[in-house]
Amino acid sequence: MIAIIGGGPGGLTLARVLHVHGIAAVVYERDASRDARDQGSMLDLHTDTGQAALRAAGLEQEFLRHARREGQDLRMFDFTGALLLQEVTPDDAPMARPEIDRADLRDLLLRSLPADTIRWGSAFQYADGHTLHFADGSTATCDLLVGADGANSRVRPLLTDVRPEHTGSISILSAIHDADRTQPELAAMVGRGNFWAFGPDRRLAAQRNGNGTITVGVSLQGPPDFDPPAVGELLDGWAPEFQRLLAACDEPFVVRPLSVLPIGLTWPRRPGVTLLGDAAHLMPPVGEGANHAMLDGAELARAIAAHPGDVEAALDLYEPAMFARAAETARRSAAAAELLTGPDAGEKVLRFFTPEPAD
Repeated sequence: MIAIIGGGPGGLTLARVLHVHGIAAVVYERDASRDARDQGSMLDLHTDTGQAALRAAGLEQEFLRHARREGQDLRMFDFTGALLLQEVTPDDAPMARPEIDRADLRDLLLRSLPADTIRWGSAFQYADGHTLHFADGSTATCDLLVGADGANSRVRPLLTDVRPEHTGSISILSAIHDADRTQPELAAMVGRGNFWAFGPDRRLAAQRNGNGTITVGVSLQGPPDFDPPAVGELLDGWAPEFQRLLAACDEPFVVRPLSVLPIGLTWPRRPGVTLLGDAAHLMPPVGEGANHAMLDGAELARAIAAHPGDVEAALDLYEPAMFARAAETARRSAAAAELLTGPDAGEKVLRFFTPEPAD
């Protein structure tokens, strides 16, 4: 039996592609139900990673029916309110990086699986050989244990002592619900996709979700236990419209420290255990994490299908390729994250999107 710890995009993609190949798996998810909590903001799925995984899962066309092409729009300002860049996605633009609500993606994957695949309310605690132990006292046995349980993985310590390290950055997050009705002027300012504003030492970001919610966040440097100032002071000295955007948020602000695993992390092979996604290669949040988690899931499933009854041969195929792919993407992600920091972040990002023409 294949046990997948974590019902996020990576774990569910693994279960789905295994199902396509006629291989059963069980996903153990700590959430009590599919509706136990909000799934967060949008994901942009890339053609060669997230979308490739959905093709392997036989779900590409259904994904495209839910995806938002216009979510690729971008508006960029400096803190005084000056427009630096505006990209509007044409109606016939390729679906290279379309956005989808995390909840819609999760539902798409859940609907594609037999109902008994997911064991809700199953918080994994530890493994003793092939026996899995859960917080409610229950146990299960497996032939292959896959940690798809994110940044704070409980499966990872079976393979390595390495833990995520704080990057020095934090995000302070909230949201505006039903924004077109409750805050029409601010909703029009944010637009159809991503909205960024850069100040000397912090960045304001907002993003329209498909359900009418706008997520809002301020990113800045600070320790993991950062105690944020009052909302009205977060953007002191910024243009009034940006301050109004924060003031309009109708959820409590949450502080999230940003952590990463070392670039190029590997571990010695351990029979019957592996990782995927953030559990294996936590990167800066610049649009690659979910995409690579899903690709990991698809590639691991295909390796298992290519070696029926031989889990170790499948892992010998999967892990080296995953390590190499993740290291390269982590390097690119670190470079992208560096663009978003420092007093000249706005200038760096603008140069990235508008490079000078070659001679």
